[in-house]
Amino acid sequence: MEGKNQRNIILSIFTTFLYVLSIDVEQVEARAFFVFGDSLVDNGNNNYLATTARADSYPYGIDSPAHRASGRFSNGLNMADLISEKIGEEPTLPYLSPELDGEKLLAGANFASAGIGILNDTGIQFINIIRITAQLAYFKQYQQRVSALIGENEAKKLVNEALVLITLGGNDFVNNYYLVPFSARSREFALPDYVVFLISEYRKILENMYELGARRVLVTGTGPLGCVPAELAMHSRNGECATELQRAVNLFNPQLVQLINQLNSQFGSDVFISANAFTMHLDFVNDPQAYGFVTSKVACCGQGAYNGIGLCTPASNLCPNRDLYAFWDPFHPSEKANRLIVDKFMTGSTEYMHPMNLSTIIALDSRT
Repeated sequence: MEGKNQRNIILSIFTTFLYVLSIDVEQVEARAFFVFGDSLVDNGNNNYLATTARADSYPYGIDSPAHRASGRFSNGLNMADLISEKIGEEPTLPYLSPELDGEKLLAGANFASAGIGILNDTGIQFINIIRITAQLAYFKQYQQRVSALIGENEAKKLVNEALVLITLGGNDFVNNYYLVPFSARSREFALPDYVVFLISEYRKILENMYELGARRVLVTGTGPLGCVPAELAMHSRNGECATELQRAVNLFNPQLVQLINQLNSQFGSDVFISANAFTMHLDFVNDPQAYGFVTSKVACCGQGAYNGIGLCTPASNLCPNRDLYAFWDPFHPSEKANRLIVDKFMTGSTEYMHPMNLSTIIALDSRT
């Protein structure tokens, strides 16, 4: 097993080296980029909805190019934006934006909506959000719009050759199973059974995505949910991560990787790529100073213990230098932390990206 892991790491390093030598990102033919998921990657869809899950006011966006809130749950750019940057593209527009029309459709779209989960009953307290079933319905509608623009065959090719990112799962724990003591789902399922149920529902989502034409899909596991400032504020005495949420994540992530491997065997190619967000986050949660952070426990924007209570608002405590904080608000990484995570997407070993990293995907796909 150890020898196999070493071979995987060597292969990853070698292909990344080849990529750096031979592929200039700007020379790679533009490919569409589609984004599905929750607040980690929502870039403004919830601005168009009557919902409490929004990030459309100061100090969100304080470090963005426009220095104003855009609906991203970040002080600046989020993971999806930074992947766009790495592949030499402009950030995708929110699907609900009226600007997403005509030629702009050909660059892809962001369907993500803060508060959603794998399950349709996750995030019900936020009222009006775009659940994953609706995001996939919008993806189908998007394809009809593009077909009308460039023809059905070209639209199918655009989708088949696109890069896709999906980020789900965290809210199914934080905003469902553990939202309140004795939640409906926690009464229905013991935790191990709940995770099995989540994975079975996620399988349907990913199979549906494949049926809709997606052929290169980055699937992120959940980060260390028990270590975010909101959970430290509620459950931690001395800054230790919340045990129960960490237990949930440690059950969920390995089963998600297993699902991805099964689906790739089923479809006969590496359609789904597993991104180990847990380890990516845990690196700087465990040793923030090594990454230039002063803390990975206290949020930059918030109030109460660890700045982890409530929402980030104009009345919150606000740190003067966001680059020194691993967490921007009680739940979301800072832009600098997102950059570190996306760097791992690009060049990380198989410990982080399995079966290959994004640099390798770009190198392979540019040759086909």
